[in-house]
Amino acid sequence: MQDAYELLTTREREILQLLAEGASNKDVANILNLSPTTVICHRQHIFQKLNLHSLADLILYAVRKGVISSQRSGAAPG
Repeated sequence: MQDAYELLTTREREILQLLAEGASNKDVANILNLSPTTVICHRQHIFQKLNLHSLADLILYAVRKGVISSQRSGAAPG
């Protein structure tokens, strides 16, 4: 069975990483020089392809997949 991550486009993977690191839709749009609407569209595709239902699910998926480390997920130390 194919890993769902393999279904993501390169752009969707970039957006997944930025969102998981704590960037807002607007932040992602500015970083990647996209419109916020385009980011939202990509975000919806990511959620559908990976069968995720919340930003928390996305962050957990990214940590488990090794897209981000648990140290970079924006969680405050302590």
